[in-house]
Amino acid sequence: MKKKLTYAFGEILIVIIGISLAFAMNKWGEERSNKAQKEQYINNLKQDIAADKEQLSANLIIIKEKIIQADDVISILGKDVPNKNMRLRGVYSIAQLTNFTPKDYTHQTLVNSGDLKLMNDFELKTTIQKHYSDYKTILDAYERQEIINKDYIGKYFIYNTDYDLVREGKLPFTDEKLLKNIMRSARGSLAIKRDATANGIKSCDSILEVLR
Repeated sequence: MKKKLTYAFGEILIVIIGISLAFAMNKWGEERSNKAQKEQYINNLKQDIAADKEQLSANLIIIKEKIIQADDVISILGKDVPNKNMRLRGVYSIAQLTNFTPKDYTHQTLVNSGDLKLMNDFELKTTIQKHYSDYKTILDAYERQEIINKDYIGKYFIYNTDYDLVREGKLPFTDEKLLKNIMRSARGSLAIKRDATANGIKSCDSILEVLR
């Protein structure tokens, strides 16, 4: 009887050890898989954010040029100055939009799939979330510029611009005072857009440093 109990206990012990080993192997395999998946997400995030930084950096150069053009246009509207016709062409350049389309596919996948939990480092997780929430501020600044261009500059081109005068070599803008006010608004929104873009570049640099 004692031998049977010893044998049975041994069998149970073997089963327990086997189950424990199986759980340990499964956990090890899951952790290894999660680590590989996390590394892939981080690599993809780095590529996305690097592309965003490149786009923002190119935009910043253009936006700064537009601010200079806006300052020049504002300074000559309502005045008789040399080369005025040529310099007022800056209005058309200011009217052209500079867009920002963030590459947030990886971040969206992280959030929608629930895989954000793989970022078990609190600082890393919060930095990622803050970076992408900051994009809203950038996009709001870009939208502000779009609204001014659409609702004010675009309508001015329709209702206050005589394109027949262009063929005669004359200034086409029939209400320079109104245009000056619009250009001041555009200049102000460009400054907001510039600052938001510059802050976006800094945010990209910060998160890329954390992701290294």
